[in-house]
Amino acid sequence: MKPLSIEGAWLRTPTLFPDDRGTFHEAFRAEEFTRHLGRPLDLAQMNVSVSRRGVVRGVHFADVPPGQAKYVTCPRGAVLDVVVDVRTGSPTYGSWEAVELDERNHHALFLAEGLGHAFVALTDDATVTYLCSQGYAPGREHGVHPFDPALAVAWPDGIVPVLSPKDAAAPTLREAEEAGILPSYEECVAYATGGRAF
Repeated sequence: MKPLSIEGAWLRTPTLFPDDRGTFHEAFRAEEFTRHLGRPLDLAQMNVSVSRRGVVRGVHFADVPPGQAKYVTCPRGAVLDVVVDVRTGSPTYGSWEAVELDERNHHALFLAEGLGHAFVALTDDATVTYLCSQGYAPGREHGVHPFDPALAVAWPDGIVPVLSPKDAAAPTLREAEEAGILPSYEECVAYATGGRAF
């Protein structure tokens, strides 16, 4: 696992074991996760979404505490997965980083509590799995508009985006900050690490 440019976001590249039957890899290993991040990933829920090409989901995040850490993979098709720092007071507040997750590279993306998450499906039937530290709680879930000009996420060219009504009506980052719904960097780090740095 290697850290990305946004604190609390990590990319995992698994070792693939191919043979004449196909391939095998470990998609998640608790011991490895804890060794690299210094804490376990407590699992409360697993989600699976299937999207046609062009579907954009996010930018989603949850109130902290308790937040919702996510470990994201794409076992079928391909997505451009985006982590957005929506934590007020963060050194990288308002920045984003994108990685491709697909059925060939088998990468996994971990997002700590308080980070925003979004993706666009690059193929039909793009299947995304999320291991989540907390279950879905509608009253604690929030979003930021994925096409907020201030974020300026570099979504791929040539794709006509399809958004849910909820995501299409999401506020900009500035509007979300003014509404007081964004998590604070200090609270996120304290909650996720017990006071230690990421």
